[in-house]
Amino acid sequence: MNTTRTTAVTCPHCGRDNRIPVAAEGRPKCGHCKQPLPWVVDAGDDDFTEVADKAVQPVVVDLWATWCGPCRMVSPALEQVARDLAGRIKLVKVDIDKNPGVSQRFEVQAVPTLLVQDQGETVARQAGAAPAHVLRQWVEQALEGRQTTAGRR
Repeated sequence: MNTTRTTAVTCPHCGRDNRIPVAAEGRPKCGHCKQPLPWVVDAGDDDFTEVADKAVQPVVVDLWATWCGPCRMVSPALEQVARDLAGRIKLVKVDIDKNPGVSQRFEVQAVPTLLVQDQGETVARQAGAAPAHVLRQWVEQALEGRQTTAGRR
């Protein structure tokens, strides 16, 4: 597995292009203006553990398929959520047809299936598309619930 694989991200603050690793510790920041970058990456059977499960920040997982109309509709909404919550979440996209192992692991019955993971543990799950503001609220509620639970331990 190549853990040095990178993806290109345009900074929403200054417009500069940045190359960021798909799997890394920390939170990516723009090399020019130092603002948090939206972290949107693809993962699959070979690297899902490294890219998503071992991430130090919460991960929103988009389990999708190329033939799925609602998946194509929800993708831009999820990318908007990743921009809105830059520095707080990582968005990991998995094409279930190309990655049956990840699909089986999460028992995907419908697409899109969306997960919120915190330190490799699924803390929220939903099937189906929704607008960006609804998805953002869902992600924030999942993260708030997780922080509240973690604080009680």
